[in-house]
Amino acid sequence: MSYYFSKILNISFDDAVARVTTELNKKGFGVLTEIDVREALKKKLDVNFKKYKILGACNPFFAYKALQMEDKIGTMLPCNVIVQEISEGVVEVAAIDPIASMQVVDNAELRSVAEQVQALLQKMVEAL
Repeated sequence: MSYYFSKILNISFDDAVARVTTELNKKGFGVLTEIDVREALKKKLDVNFKKYKILGACNPFFAYKALQMEDKIGTMLPCNVIVQEISEGVVEVAAIDPIASMQVVDNAELRSVAEQVQALLQKMVEAL
């Protein structure tokens, strides 16, 4: 089982980040965090790395449902979506598969929530 969904886009990195954010919003997700991995690695290790951002996406409705079912599930939230530049004008977007990440949690009710979030994230990636 793969732990993510991905798609290659032939657009600029900045346009990809903007498009992902827009599509997440259309599916009810907000971006709670945005980590610029390239910048962090340059600052902390003084290394050069490709353009790479981690977007911490959250759908408040499903996050609330999941937290009511399993109070430690916050350790697995938010859902991460990455945007990475493969080459100039070629970008990969990948989103976590919540089914894969939550299968370690022994809670059948939670699986239903994960399936609904999985469907939304798959549709978001497909819509890019």
